[in-house]
Amino acid sequence: MSMSLSGPLNLDEEVRLYTTNADREKYGLLSTLFGIIVALEYLERAYVRDSVTAVEYSPACTRLLSQYKTMSKLVGEEVKSIEEFMSRYRMDHPAALYRIQVGVPATVEHSSEAGPETAKWVAETTQNFITFVDALKLRMRAKDQLHPILQELVTSYARFKGSKDWEGRSKMVGWLITLNGMKASEELTEEQARQLSFDIEHAYAEFFRSLSGKEDHS
Repeated sequence: MSMSLSGPLNLDEEVRLYTTNADREKYGLLSTLFGIIVALEYLERAYVRDSVTAVEYSPACTRLLSQYKTMSKLVGEEVKSIEEFMSRYRMDHPAALYRIQVGVPATVEHSSEAGPETAKWVAETTQNFITFVDALKLRMRAKDQLHPILQELVTSYARFKGSKDWEGRSKMVGWLITLNGMKASEELTEEQARQLSFDIEHAYAEFFRSLSGKEDHS
């Protein structure tokens, strides 16, 4: 008995999840969101096992939470809630779900300092550091691009009592003065940008070492 097929079956042909550019973009966003949740789960577990230090954990967690918030806005109505999304794709990542629900790194959540205001300041300052470093990586060099971001960073950084003794504060204030003396469209040289990046990274590390030190001696 003979059987007829409507067309040849190619077993090597890739099965596509999408047929339009809009669908391709949608699945691309969903896969990125999936990846962020998985990365956050691994980070949380690593921190609990002491596989990463608080200094390494805090900025990494803050970045992932920031990326999650951005992706949540981009996927829009496609994802009604994080719980629904994880259920849909059978994701068993309780540590990531809890961290997303809390919204701040464990180091902030369990900080030995005052209360919610201090935790909020740490989260905001961390985000301001990340935003400024990203701006430099994106090759932003003009005064009108960098000055507002650096000003916001220094303002949040200066709210901490110990900051007046941190080397990073004087470095950042010095760069604010340098940018203040430039015209709006004037740009930093590559040498200046490299030094600024070095100073900000140093201040970033110093900031978290100081917070970690307070927890260790509490």
